[in-house]
Amino acid sequence: QVQLTESGPGLVKPSETLSLTCTVSGGTITANFYYWSWIRQPPGKGREWMGAIDYSGKTYYSPSFKSRTSISRDTSENQITLQLISVTPEDTGVYYCAPTNSYEYTDVREYAFWGQGTQVTVSS
Repeated sequence: QVQLTESGPGLVKPSETLSLTCTVSGGTITANFYYWSWIRQPPGKGREWMGAIDYSGKTYYSPSFKSRTSISRDTSENQITLQLISVTPEDTGVYYCAPTNSYEYTDVREYAFWGQGTQVTVSS
């Protein structure tokens, strides 16, 4: 069974760049037809899809995050990374990576496996 471990700095200052890493075990990020997404949950709100990278390395972004987000991968390490630039306190929340083989990859209900997530707080 796939296991996902998200990691990151925990605390980021406003206007800085947030960098997160998702380490995948029990599966490969190049497995055919899978999308590997970053999804976040602000406090008191629902989960929101930010973007994804698919098995071929093609990336997809939510319009809400496209101008500030970059998703990449390291196939040798089986890792997915997220960079979010110019963060504000509104970017505070728990960040998850998760895989799906559904074409409805923007719908967070299509994800069955989740890591524990990593808490990100944006504060000066």
